[in-house]
Amino acid sequence: MTKVRIYQPSRTAMQQGNAGTRDWIVEYEPSARRTRDPLMGWTSSADTRAQLCLRFPSREDAVAYAERKGLAYEVIEPQARRPRIKSYADNFRFDRVN
Repeated sequence: MTKVRIYQPSRTAMQQGNAGTRDWIVEYEPSARRTRDPLMGWTSSADTRAQLCLRFPSREDAVAYAERKGLAYEVIEPQARRPRIKSYADNFRFDRVN
């Protein structure tokens, strides 16, 4: 039975907003090892499902897809985001330690 992971992607380090983090992703787990080409050094795999990444607007839609296709799935819940409140004026405080 094929196994999939259902998760909500996190922000990248270079990203400031929440764009691309609202959808839920269904991703197949790798079924074959990656191999290294001896001549060029590129990595490759015989597993074509590794390239497949399905996006769904909600968690329920992603789970319904996995159940409809008969896939074993694992739901990875997103971590809670803790925003840090910052003020631009704090950069110019007199008691600021460098």
